[in-house]
Amino acid sequence: MRLHVVVRGRVQGVGFRWFVRQAARQRNLAGWVRNLDDGSVEVHAEGTDAEIAWLRSELAKGPEGAAVDIVEELAGDAAILARPFAIYR
Repeated sequence: MRLHVVVRGRVQGVGFRWFVRQAARQRNLAGWVRNLDDGSVEVHAEGTDAEIAWLRSELAKGPEGAAVDIVEELAGDAAILARPFAIYR
């Protein structure tokens, strides 16, 4: 299963990308996370249904200091995702 989302709120400058990478690597997910120019964070991940559901719930919480307003679903694509999970700049 794939997850492609944009996380909006106070999600930059609080270690959000590192938080996502660590969570995804705990579950051996493929994919990446990156900051967007509008202050949001984009996440694209692939794993089992249970792993992706768990990651989505973690994204909604975020790390200490973050304030997630919304996790917005995006259309996925067939791109090959990074393994291990990576931070893109």
